[in-house]
Amino acid sequence: MTTIRSLIATATKKHWSMYQLDVNNAFLHGDLDEDIYMTPPPGMILSDSTQVLKLRKSLYGLKQASRQWYAKLSDALKSKGYLRSPNDHSLFSKTMGDSIVHLAVYVDDILLTGNDLQEITQLKAFLHDQFKIKDLGFLNYFLGIEVISVAQGTIMTQRKFASDLLTEFKDFISSPKSCPLPPNLQLLTDAGPVYPDPLQYRRLVGKLNYLTHTRPDLSFAVQFLSQFMQSPHVPHWDAALHTLGYVQATTTQGLFFNNSPDFSLEAFCDADWASCPNTRKSVTGFVILLGGSPISWKSKKQPTVSLSSAEAEYRSMRRVTSELTWLTRLLHEFSVPSIQPIDVTCDSKAAIHIAKNPVYHERTKHIELDCHFVREKLQDGLINLTHVSTLDQPADMFTKSLPTPKLHAFISKLGLSQPPT
Repeated sequence: MTTIRSLIATATKKHWSMYQLDVNNAFLHGDLDEDIYMTPPPGMILSDSTQVLKLRKSLYGLKQASRQWYAKLSDALKSKGYLRSPNDHSLFSKTMGDSIVHLAVYVDDILLTGNDLQEITQLKAFLHDQFKIKDLGFLNYFLGIEVISVAQGTIMTQRKFASDLLTEFKDFISSPKSCPLPPNLQLLTDAGPVYPDPLQYRRLVGKLNYLTHTRPDLSFAVQFLSQFMQSPHVPHWDAALHTLGYVQATTTQGLFFNNSPDFSLEAFCDADWASCPNTRKSVTGFVILLGGSPISWKSKKQPTVSLSSAEAEYRSMRRVTSELTWLTRLLHEFSVPSIQPIDVTCDSKAAIHIAKNPVYHERTKHIELDCHFVREKLQDGLINLTHVSTLDQPADMFTKSLPTPKLHAFISKLGLSQPPT
């Protein structure tokens, strides 16, 4: 989804037209590399009951069906001069002189954009001859995400998905909430009685997780609730319903990608040290903006226990630096001008000093070598570390549940938007 968001944000800024295609019966186009046999389907009677059928083409239900379809599509695109991206194998690009066309595929849904309308038209005709596609016109509804063009740019929202989710769980919603979780909420793994329907809890959290593709404000809440999927208790279910109440109050909220020619990257990272009462692990949070619009974010519990807040912040810094290393390569494929160094903003002066000072010290000798990847990228000129007050750190919303005024201030800073009715 980061690739999809980055592509849409870039196309918006470059004023490229975006189109969507759908492939009819995609999995039936795959060619099989091995011999596969199946029992006769119901209603088909063979003269010998011991006989089986040998498949000549791929079929829905085969474990390798999706892989064979991808191989077929990949070969067809390569024959037309399209190159598969080494940074994301679902992305194909063709650049010849000033002509640029990009194609992103998710199973049988295709997003197509570029500055060469003639090449795009020829590609549509070629794909229709090969696979029988449905040309759905301008990008409007892709993977359950509504894409709306406005005068100032593009809005991505999942308001229909959110409405369907509220309808499914309408019997459990009490009232709209002003924040995803109560501020400073702490829940133990075995808090309260066991919830009698764990599948219902998992279904709710899973659907909330899909909403985070356009709702970064839900990221921490979903990360928090996902910790109790194995054995949810009643307090965990109540917390999930609180998040659902917040979705009810903000059903139409989504991402806004402005169409200004600003392609600068900016990153914010933060960590909440030892915040998990069950494991004492810290939570990492970061958000990356392209020209002021969020394209990548993460809220995730760290895999190991950090011995200090500076170490927790440093691990968060390493995580966002890794994402930026990949993202700069991806944006280079989109012909986005490189603006380096990239400002990485952190609210820990100690973590910044650790990254800038390569001297061995007993306080940092226990930090794994992979974390010092930050130092390497700092010296290479990819990033530039800057300090910001915790009060002005938008990544704070990815590490803890915040009071309503502070949360709304950060949401406004990230440029989240309400689409027109």
